[in-house]
Amino acid sequence: MKLVRYALGILIPPVGVFMTYGLSTTLVINILLTILGWLPGVIHAVWAIAKHEEKVNQQEGSV
Repeated sequence: MKLVRYALGILIPPVGVFMTYGLSTTLVINILLTILGWLPGVIHAVWAIAKHEEKVNQQEGSV
């Protein structure tokens, strides 16, 4: 599933962010960045998905 999120984050940035965060401010920011240009949307999507994965891994490690 992680690979699918990253692939969608590159191809259709808001969809990858939506699959990771759902309806949130992160999604709104990504939609605005994608409207400004595909590349800013992709950069934000990949960064947001990576940060989410990092947070999940930290929580799993501390349990």
